[in-house]
Amino acid sequence: MYPNLIRTIMGRFINRGNADFEYVRNSEYVDKSAMIQVINSTLRTENFCTCVSRGRRFGKSIAAKMLYAYYDKFCDSRQLFEDLAIAKMPSFEENLNKYPVIYLDVTKFTTDYKNDKNIVKIIQKELRQDICKQYPDVKFRESEKLMDALFDIADSTKERFFFIIDEWDAICREFDNQPEVMDDYVRLLRRMFKTDETAQVFVGVYMTGILPIKKYNTESALNNFREYSMVIPRRLATSFGFTHDEVEALCSKHGMDLSEMERWYDGYQIGSQTQMFNPYSVMNAIDEGGYRSFWQSTGSYEKVSNYIQMNFEGLKDDIIEMLGGGSVDVVTSSFSNDMRVVECKDDVLTVLIHLGYLTYDQNTRTCRIPNKEVAEEFENAIRKTSWSEIIKVMQNSKKLMEATWRGDEEFVANSLQAAHYDNVSILSYNDENSLACVISIAYIWARNEYVIHRELHTGEGFADLVLIPRRNSDKPAIIIELKYNTAVDTAIDQIRKKNYPAKVLEYTDRLLLVGISYDKGVNKHVCRIEKG
Repeated sequence: MYPNLIRTIMGRFINRGNADFEYVRNSEYVDKSAMIQVINSTLRTENFCTCVSRGRRFGKSIAAKMLYAYYDKFCDSRQLFEDLAIAKMPSFEENLNKYPVIYLDVTKFTTDYKNDKNIVKIIQKELRQDICKQYPDVKFRESEKLMDALFDIADSTKERFFFIIDEWDAICREFDNQPEVMDDYVRLLRRMFKTDETAQVFVGVYMTGILPIKKYNTESALNNFREYSMVIPRRLATSFGFTHDEVEALCSKHGMDLSEMERWYDGYQIGSQTQMFNPYSVMNAIDEGGYRSFWQSTGSYEKVSNYIQMNFEGLKDDIIEMLGGGSVDVVTSSFSNDMRVVECKDDVLTVLIHLGYLTYDQNTRTCRIPNKEVAEEFENAIRKTSWSEIIKVMQNSKKLMEATWRGDEEFVANSLQAAHYDNVSILSYNDENSLACVISIAYIWARNEYVIHRELHTGEGFADLVLIPRRNSDKPAIIIELKYNTAVDTAIDQIRKKNYPAKVLEYTDRLLLVGISYDKGVNKHVCRIEKG
């Protein structure tokens, strides 16, 4: 346990000390202190304003507490950091406990002053009063404005502040039907961070939020901020969320199954290379010693339900494709970063990416459902919609999987025929692509036992669908080959001729080859199942 290292705690918003991060260090802590080196590199530069946006449960507030403890000049935090990665980095000594730090958690105000149209004035007043108390020798001008007081302090003491705003967009979310409040808030932020006095007052600014900074017309209201988002994470990709190595170490320490952690909480594509786990869910799974969805305590499937029911062309098709394990194209640049202004399918998908319900691959510019935890959230959301045809397919999926295991070709063919009819109003069912999509949806339940691969590379070409059993599973691996207007035996022969994908070679003693053909002329599916 770390001892209480606080020298003095005097204010609500300034001179708070390091108690918050001390509590973090006394808990199970995964070292994310390397991000301090990135923030240090922005101090006293043109990039001194940073905004990090992530969905809930990705460690934004813990990072804010860490930064406060590191920069706050009114306490000694060396012992909290000396065993962390930042202590070995060149900027550690230069900035440790060197600045007066202001900390504003906007959610405290939106909770206490919900629906109060004067909330922005209240924020200014309370911050100004608290900060001014810490500088009794400064002569302040007659003004109620926070920025005027900060400038008076900086001018008198020659000190500059580090300002942390946690959940900066809480007002945007809670007062979305009161544009005058939004305008007041944006004016306050612009007054502080986009004026000639800004560089004289602040050495650095760090904001967190769920959404990136809102765009007004074609210009960002605060375009001097360098943003690190779910779509563009830049150098902070691994600072929020857990890496595979970090989760592997946690699993080893606590006797947890890494493959189950991967299935439930992995899959967030943050940046061009990095796959991340949801840290909140990983730590809760360790605490409980089991695996389940932890979204109930921080999110609600009503949000997903509201968005996916929007009547935009192609949206339902994309949701179905992702439920089947696929990825869909998305254009993220048109979204205005305002959850009220959702004008097309791409806006819906982009909102869900920022909220953490989808993950974005910036290399392919596609999005998908990251893991089982979020897939369950989508399934819960769909049960709240009018998508009865999809609900029916989901309910029948387990029966289809069991029939595949026992080799019941007729049942499988009839189930796929039913899935075809259920989706015929949604999908243009006239090529192998559409056939593949319906097959993927029909096998949704397989995610419980398998890692599903679409178009997996074989010795020669690609297999349409490959189901790899999860670790410690006794289920057979399955290779599914699809044919359109072609004899079903051709599908089985093609699997054997292509050679098995490398991923299934270890399962040759328990391998199923499944050929599925759809004859458009007679509107009929045929299935053939053989052992590998």
